[in-house]
Amino acid sequence: MDTLIEVKNISYYYAQQCAVNNISFSLQRGEVLGFLGPNGAGKSTTMQMLTANLTPAIGEIHIAGIDLLEYPKRAKAMLGYLPDTPPLYKEMRVDEYLYYCARIQRIAATRITSAIDLAKQRCGLTDVGKKLINQLSKGYQQRVGIAQAIIHTPPVVILDEPTVGLDPIQIHDIRNMIRDLAKEHSVILSTHILPEVQAVCDRVQIIHQGELVLNESIDALEQHLQSTVLLLALANPPEIEYLKTLPGIIEINQQDDQHFLVHYQADNNPTQRLLHHAVQKDWGLYELTPQKLSLENIFMSLTLQEQDRHPSQESVA
Repeated sequence: MDTLIEVKNISYYYAQQCAVNNISFSLQRGEVLGFLGPNGAGKSTTMQMLTANLTPAIGEIHIAGIDLLEYPKRAKAMLGYLPDTPPLYKEMRVDEYLYYCARIQRIAATRITSAIDLAKQRCGLTDVGKKLINQLSKGYQQRVGIAQAIIHTPPVVILDEPTVGLDPIQIHDIRNMIRDLAKEHSVILSTHILPEVQAVCDRVQIIHQGELVLNESIDALEQHLQSTVLLLALANPPEIEYLKTLPGIIEINQQDDQHFLVHYQADNNPTQRLLHHAVQKDWGLYELTPQKLSLENIFMSLTLQEQDRHPSQESVA
């Protein structure tokens, strides 16, 4: 199958509080999907529903064509999962722990040794098999957590905040590992760290207050927004409210006394109007250039818009 995860209209409530509200998405074979959102947006709740640790109030989830709610054991066998807190028994040695995980995943006894060796090789653990897990650095403990998620070679791997608390070198190593995993698995990467998504993902979804507010490929997202922002620099700028009245302008972000980011409607470019006004009113124009927004700009714009739409709603998970 090319579609390995199909999520249709799932919702989840904690008491009367809606944590995830009617979201739908899919994951294709060989794809790395970045599931992005601020803390409390509903990311972890969604991951727990995908792994059958929580049952959605409504909706459907299919893993490799198998209904997760009807056949949870069969569907979960298709998944590898690293929760935000790795499920490690730190008093065990790495090899002992991975043997235990292999047994849980019902790997045939004749294949366990080779499965452990392969998982260690892929996660850079070949030289630490005899060490106690609690003697390893946090970065290596995270590697052990990833190894347990892939030891049964599932088609889908779900990683929930895999680099939280790691130093920059460890983060770099884990990101490289995720890119390597994508050669053999489809990956869902749940995170609130923006550079992580740009570094390793093919597609990004943004969840905010339990709702999906964006679902785009990284390339399409950047290309779409590249030509809808102008950097405007004026030696003698007018009041910002006056600039906002010009046709086509949606929003203006003032960077300092003379620099402005002008957001405009894609089909109503205000460049010529700005040039005309700058000359006529002696604004001292010295820069007017298209800008390519970062994922951070997009993320902040979308989440702030949603906050304005739901000012009284508080996220819970």
